[in-house]
Amino acid sequence: MANLKEIRNRIASVSSTMQITSAMKMVSAAKLKKAQDAITAMRPYANKLTELLQNLSATLEGDSGSKFADQRKVNKVLLVAITSNRGLAGAFNSNIVKECKAAKNTRYEGREVSFLSIGKKGGDILKKTENVIDSNIEIFDDLTFSNVAEIAESLMAQFEEEAFDKIVLVYNKFKNAATQIVMHEQFLPIKPAEKTEIDDSTTATDYIFEPSKSEIVEQLIPKSLKTQLFKAIRDSVASEHGARMTAMHKATDNAGELKDALTLEYNKARQASITAEILEIVGGAEALNG
Repeated sequence: MANLKEIRNRIASVSSTMQITSAMKMVSAAKLKKAQDAITAMRPYANKLTELLQNLSATLEGDSGSKFADQRKVNKVLLVAITSNRGLAGAFNSNIVKECKAAKNTRYEGREVSFLSIGKKGGDILKKTENVIDSNIEIFDDLTFSNVAEIAESLMAQFEEEAFDKIVLVYNKFKNAATQIVMHEQFLPIKPAEKTEIDDSTTATDYIFEPSKSEIVEQLIPKSLKTQLFKAIRDSVASEHGARMTAMHKATDNAGELKDALTLEYNKARQASITAEILEIVGGAEALNG
């Protein structure tokens, strides 16, 4: 009977866990819809702003003179790891940490690599072995463009002061609820525009610029960088909810399978116990009759 009690306790524990994972799955599904709508609505604006900036830069004669387009020799690299504050999202956070460490050991081997963590989970892991200059975990409590702009301005200031020669964003790009793509995206310096990608219809269009092209580019660059970081964080948030929803769905299924297996084991044990008791009764009766 002690064995039966132990199995009953395990069944109750698994049932309780299954209720929790099922509830977390539904919460993540509700949050995913909102986050997915936000990033889907923002992508066309961010892409168009980048395209406009590239087109304007390509038509400038000579160097635009932008301090954020300064292509220096890369000695110091800053990797901005965008993770989450909460776990239970499968490999969502570990994928970012693995990509950061792999980039340090391969792409930027021999260079001084530092890390800036956006999200508690990534920061906690990277701090154990890497040089993390700062960690921001409050941004997800109030994710607005103005709050993200402060982080972007800090990154731009550090690049301008030559504290770093290259700044790269590492984050999960949202594709769908079950798929997140790890992105290694250059933030600073700004990549030079590729004139070969501009078609004839774009170059043939005649615009009137007020003020000058260079002044417009100088105003667009900071706005474009802030938008780029905001888009990356929103992508990461949508990916987080998608990864957690998928992880909790699998956990619920696994808990259901384990509960069924334990129930079968419990029924077998109970049947064996009943059979043993019947045999004891029959044996006792035969002994009395004898």
